[in-house]
Amino acid sequence: MILLDAPQQSRRSLLPHLHLDWPLFTGLLLLAAGGLAVLYSASGESSEMVLRQVTRLSIAFLLMFVFAQITPETLRRWTPLVFGSGLLLLLAVLVMGEIGKGAQRWLDLGVFRFQPSEMMKMAVPLMVAWYLAETPLPPPLRRILTGVVIFVVPALLIAKQPDLGTALLILSAGAFVLLFAGLPWRLVSFTALLAVPAALILWHYGMHDYQRRRVLTFLNPESDPLGAGYHIIQSTIAIGSGGLYGKGWLNGTQSHLEFLPERHTDFIFAVIGEEFGLLGILLLLALYLFIILRCLYIASRAQDTFTRLLAGGLTMTFLVYVFVNIGMVTGLLPVVGVPLPLVSYGGSSMVTLMASFGMLMSIHTHRKLLKT
Repeated sequence: MILLDAPQQSRRSLLPHLHLDWPLFTGLLLLAAGGLAVLYSASGESSEMVLRQVTRLSIAFLLMFVFAQITPETLRRWTPLVFGSGLLLLLAVLVMGEIGKGAQRWLDLGVFRFQPSEMMKMAVPLMVAWYLAETPLPPPLRRILTGVVIFVVPALLIAKQPDLGTALLILSAGAFVLLFAGLPWRLVSFTALLAVPAALILWHYGMHDYQRRRVLTFLNPESDPLGAGYHIIQSTIAIGSGGLYGKGWLNGTQSHLEFLPERHTDFIFAVIGEEFGLLGILLLLALYLFIILRCLYIASRAQDTFTRLLAGGLTMTFLVYVFVNIGMVTGLLPVVGVPLPLVSYGGSSMVTLMASFGMLMSIHTHRKLLKT
């Protein structure tokens, strides 16, 4: 028999009450630490920017810890209020929102600015999961159509700001919850057929001129190499120049000589490719894959319909974040302004993501307590 001293016993008894999933927490911590190292290089070795990012990461991890303590049942009770409040805030943005860089996305609360669209990244999968959990699965057509309305309305309000990138994330979050609920494949195929006419309508009536230019540039970046195509061209040059092993940390020429725009935010993946090469990219992708697989495992072990749908929806939203950012930086997708999770410099999206991971941890750890 192995005897533990009092401090060891105290630590072991305390850990389960923190409601943290340690494999997921470790993966997130490694990703954030690596992101700080890359940010230091991408920012031109700016200690001030790294310190600001550390502050934001600290707030985000604290929020993750807070959400991990909230039971899934409490989340379920508060879901309609959170979603309704988010819709009202989106309407307030359209009426009195602060305009910046040609977009009306923020509410000025005096002390800080608040972007309600970030709140909806959590509220939409919460609400769709809450609504579908009230009926046996797979849901009937009436429930499916109502679920579509739940995530289409906020997506349209966000696209009006305009913020097409966030609107697409909102749509994907709601759609993935529907898919996890057992959406019939006949309906999925029918929806796919409607994608072409819907895209034409969006092109002519729902997109601004600069958004159309982004799509055209994505199809042919060389058509405007010094204008709209500059970002993608410089990004692919940076990634390609890294080769297998990269040029080394702090030795990226495209980023340090300022050929690469937005190198510390949306295009930070190109800095990773240039300085750490293919091996660095594969290591980053492996870390993302570990986090996603752990979240899917949590979803598969959820105890009820609400938590299973919510966990699956939040996980796939994170996957879309990663896929869209890497896709646009490598020229596989149009540029839509989606940051690389926990690596890009910024605060709003990071806080939202970490709150989502907190909910995932709550789903898993409270399930363990209920089982015992």
